Amino acid sequence: MNLGTDRLTAAGRGAIGWITINNPDRHNAMSLAMWQALGRAVDAFAADETIRVVIVRGAGDRAFASGADISEFAEKRATLAQVEAYDGAAEESCRKLELLGKPTLAMIHGYCIGGGLDLALRCDLRIASETAKFGVPAARLGLGYPFSDVQRLMQVVGPAFAKEIFYLGRQFKASEAANMGLVNQVVAPGELESAVVSQAMVISENAPLTIAAVKRCVAEALKDPAERDLAGCSAAVQACFASGDYVEGRTAFMQKRKAVFSGR
Repeated sequence: MNLGTDRLTAAGRGAIGWITINNPDRHNAMSLAMWQALGRAVDAFAADETIRVVIVRGAGDRAFASGADISEFAEKRATLAQVEAYDGAAEESCRKLELLGKPTLAMIHGYCIGGGLDLALRCDLRIASETAKFGVPAARLGLGYPFSDVQRLMQVVGPAFAKEIFYLGRQFKASEAANMGLVNQVVAPGELESAVVSQAMVISENAPLTIAAVKRCVAEALKDPAERDLAGCSAAVQACFASGDYVEGRTAFMQKRKAVFSGR
């Protein structure tokens, strides 16, 4: 898939779409071109009916992602207008990943820091190697974090752990991240890919409309009550019961066989 840069690649393997952050020399720091490529990759997988699950990972063995590539800031973020354009492009791509109607998994090893952690939080599930390290060093750099980013972290780990992560600014081990609820599972380094693929395959074989409806309902539940689209949630649930997959699911259950879902 041609995304306009070789520093972020995307490829489909069967029902799984792989997005690889490919900047290992800089701990997979994200450049503007990479943020833009991320959005194009998500768009492509959203339109591809053969893709049921998307996995996001970092190339090499040192990092998932370490946030923005500061080396290009003098050129790409020198003025207020450039900063706004840069941040807007990054947020647009991250929102596409977050709102993708298909389940997403972050495969995390090594550093998952700052904007890299925010990227992982945009995924539905996070599976980490025991070598993973997490953190938001904003308080060590004097940076301000916007409400939406603080809220996103708090929705996953709760207010007390969110404060701890921001206040201390230190790096947390994978075991600590699991205790916070920041990751769903921690595995040995040599088992990371197989664990992620195993979960992705199970998800890909389940009913896509059911999963999409649950993802929609969870997203709406996290909004303020006045902003929730409950009618959209209801429509997504009704679409499940009106689908051929519902017929296939209950038929397969009665026949004591594995269901084969089409997403229709």
